[in-house]
Amino acid sequence: MLRSLSYAVPALVGDGRPARAVRELRGGTRKGVWRVVLADGSRVVAYRWHPDHDRWPAGQGPPDPADPFSPASGPGLFAAAHALLTGAGVRVPALYALEEEGGGGALAVVEDVGPTLEQVMEADPGRAAPVLEHLASVLGVLHGRTHPVFGKVAHVAGGGAPAAASCHEAVLVRALADLEEAARLDARVGAARSALEEELCARAARIGPRPGGYALVHGELGPDHVLVAADGQGALIDFEGLMWFDHEWEHAFLRLRFADHRRLATRPVDAHRMGLYVLALDLSLVAGPLRYLAGRAVSDRGVMAGIAERALGRALASVGCGGGW
Repeated sequence: MLRSLSYAVPALVGDGRPARAVRELRGGTRKGVWRVVLADGSRVVAYRWHPDHDRWPAGQGPPDPADPFSPASGPGLFAAAHALLTGAGVRVPALYALEEEGGGGALAVVEDVGPTLEQVMEADPGRAAPVLEHLASVLGVLHGRTHPVFGKVAHVAGGGAPAAASCHEAVLVRALADLEEAARLDARVGAARSALEEELCARAARIGPRPGGYALVHGELGPDHVLVAADGQGALIDFEGLMWFDHEWEHAFLRLRFADHRRLATRPVDAHRMGLYVLALDLSLVAGPLRYLAGRAVSDRGVMAGIAERALGRALASVGCGGGW
């Protein structure tokens, strides 16, 4: 793999010389990520989509594009989201080249922006403060854009319609499926399944129609999905799941990943939607990691198990709380 990228990445950007160095980076669980030092000393980042880099168990079939929560991976989703974000003036790593078909999988070469916001927050909180301010303005731009149809941006741009009648119905369907899977994998969820199902349905029943269209949301925006550039601005990454959706879904995730999430508020949220989405997200963060870990030896087992355990604690604590968040 290292030798392959040493030649494939330079060739894709028009350089016939082999790269000086290739180093794998911690990236997502559905694609490989490497930092590549080219022959002239400049640095780029390479993304490769290939089944060998997808660490999730195989599904029951190809992802359903009409489902906004189907697995978000691949060069098509990446290219569509990158173009939309760039057109909106949102900072993302510059795309230098994209090869959607190749013997070793699809390959993209992008700008090497800098460390993640998560790394900066740990090492230098003072440097992170202006990045968070910039991120708040970026979210304002994203959530200020609306579309009358919800779903993944590539699916909507192609004229596709969602499988569900509303965002909260799509969330409920997914949450019930996550609850079923989590109950199968963890006895504690199984014991509380009926109460959790009732709570989900009760929260969904309180939600009214969505006025004014759907916002542009990243969907998994944590400090590990923001890179910090030399100028102090944040660049979004791992945006293949970009979709038109209720902005409350974004804020449910921000609430989980940022201690001072209220600094990132963009517009008022509907409390009933937040109530459903917070619980649904917790159930997703139980079922997803448990599925990832089931019967497999993985290097990040402790991290994934910790995510599931914390989310399970929050989900169980919510049962009988009357839907408050």
